[in-house]
Amino acid sequence: MEVVENEINWFAFRTKSRAEKKVHERLLDAGLYSFLPLRTEIRLWSDRKKKVIVPLISSFVFINCSKKDFRKILEIQGVVCVLKLLSKPAIIKGEEIENLRILISNIDLTKLEYTDKIFTGDYIEVIKGPLKGMSGLSVMIKGNHRLLIEISALENKMLVDIPLSFVNKIS
Repeated sequence: MEVVENEINWFAFRTKSRAEKKVHERLLDAGLYSFLPLRTEIRLWSDRKKKVIVPLISSFVFINCSKKDFRKILEIQGVVCVLKLLSKPAIIKGEEIENLRILISNIDLTKLEYTDKIFTGDYIEVIKGPLKGMSGLSVMIKGNHRLLIEISALENKMLVDIPLSFVNKIS
């Protein structure tokens, strides 16, 4: 997909390690529309357990902007570069961002499983339940139906259990 100078799209920008939250705040302060999906996880130390809020996808923030805003974004402290595909800025599909929004607001993300395997299956849409509105690939793993959610430009795939009665096949 070709990037047009003034067309607004979603892009993934790489950040310095562990700087995602600060970069997100700086982007918002600069008047840019930034999205940073977060999850809570429990970290274990030798003397205690602690809940820590971490990015769902480390080292990336998503920004809805036009190509002409890149210079302003790249000047923000902590931003390293824009994600590129074949030497051009990679556009993140709006439906992939919407899937992330629904995912982080409706399920316990400790049950989320990451994978790098290649799957085949039917393209489905969730029609009821907490993940209503999401779409992705229906896969069967060890007798369980799963929804494969993918951010294709990042080659990031996540699996979540979903009852078959909650989905409709998209033709």
